[in-house]
Formats: sequence, C-alpha cells, structure tokens
Amino acid sequence: MITKSIPSLFTVANLFLGIVAIILVFPDNAKPEIAAMMVIIAMLMDGVDGRVARALNAQSEFGKELDSLSDVISFGVAPAFIMYSVAFQELNAAVAWIITALFPICGALRLARFNVISGMPGYFIGLPIPAAGGVLATLALFHNEIVIPVLMASTLVLSFLMVSTIKYPNFKKLGIPRNAVWVVPIIVAVAVVLGILFPHHLSKIIFIPLVLYALYGLKKNVDRRLPFSGRKRKRRKEALLNEEPIPSEHSA
Repeated sequence: MITKSIPSLFTVANLFLGIVAIILVFPDNAKPEIAAMMVIIAMLMDGVDGRVARALNAQSEFGKELDSLSDVISFGVAPAFIMYSVAFQELNAAVAWIITALFPICGALRLARFNVISGMPGYFIGLPIPAAGGVLATLALFHNEIVIPVLMASTLVLSFLMVSTIKYPNFKKLGIPRNAVWVVPIIVAVAVVLGILFPHHLSKIIFIPLVLYALYGLKKNVDRRLPFSGRKRKRRKEALLNEEPIPSEHSA
C-alpha cells in the first residue's frame, strides 16, 4: 500500500510547490525568482512521479487525475501569476486579466484533451503544460530586459501552442529502473538546494533548454507547412534522381 502511494507523494509535492510559487508573488512576499524556481522544481517532481509509478508498477487512474489537477495549478496558474505580478500589473486591467487567465485556461484544455484523446507514440500533441509553464515562469525573470508587448505576445503564443496540434517529442517514456528508485529523493534534494541557493541564475539558465523545446515544435510545424521543406524536399530530390529521362523528339 505504501509503495503504491509513493508516486502520488511526488505529485502532491508538485502541487505544494505550485501553491508556494503563487504565495511568493503576493505583494507582501514579492520573490519572483524563488517562485520561478518552485515551478522548475515542480517540473522535476512532475517528471519523476510517472517514472516512479512505472518503476514500481503503481500506475492508477487516481494518480493520472491527481497529476492533471496539480499541473493546472503548478504550471498553469502559478506561472501566469508570476508573469502578471512582475510585468502586467501596470497594464489596462481588462487586458492584463484576460491574457493572464488565458494561459491556465489553455493549459486546462490541453490537459483535458490529453486525458481523453490518445496521442501519437513518442509524441505529445500540443506543447505540454509543464514546459509551457516553465518557459513562462522563467521568461518573467527577464521583465527588465524584455519590453512588455513581447512578454504579452509570448504568453499568448505559449497559450496557443498548448492547444495546438503541433507534435512535441515525449521523453516521459524514459523510465527509471526499479533498483534505482532510491536515487530519486537524492536528485530532488540536490535540485531543491541548488534552487534555493541560486534561484535567479539557475532559473535563467533553465529557461534556455525550455524555450528551445517550445520553439522546436513550432519550427517543425512551419517546416511541414512549407511547400518544399524538410522531408518534402528530400522526397522531391529522390523522385528526381530516380526519374527516368524522357526521350526527346529529336533524339536518335
């Protein structure tokens, strides 16, 4: 019974960190760097819970639903609040509220679709909400370097990517051997310590691979829609090479 509950403990930790991130952007606290780091550590928890469940053979519908509910808070509401607190408060209230609310709404829609529609093997359909939330939370830390319209547009683009049909690589199938599960708490503890000691710099460093992942799917979608790009160009080249020359009327 205890073994079956271990994955859910990681999911609850994910939810707890999301709530803490929201608290940390209240005016009385105002620690967006630490709040963003809480979202990043929650991403680690989210990545671990499923792998631990598979390693312990403890997967369940309860765990799946709990994971989705936690993700809405940790990677939908919390990152949107972080961005709102550092960048959108000076905007027109209606505009700021709509853009802020749109992000977790799209995240919830994406999770609902994920739960009821079978995806493609090895791929997610739409940008996963943990990745989108991680990008938004860390992007908010650049509010002094990036103009507000760009931050607004980025929030809207991330919202769209979550509910889009763009394919993103799925790394969740990379499992953890059962005899290596004991390493997971050590990795989590190290991540928490590093996050507390270096919240500002570490969050900005983690932003780079997250935004590259988000842009990867966007690039693949653009390539697919161009008339002679990627595989289409390759197939056309192969067809031309394999095509037999047509005799001219004046030949022979």
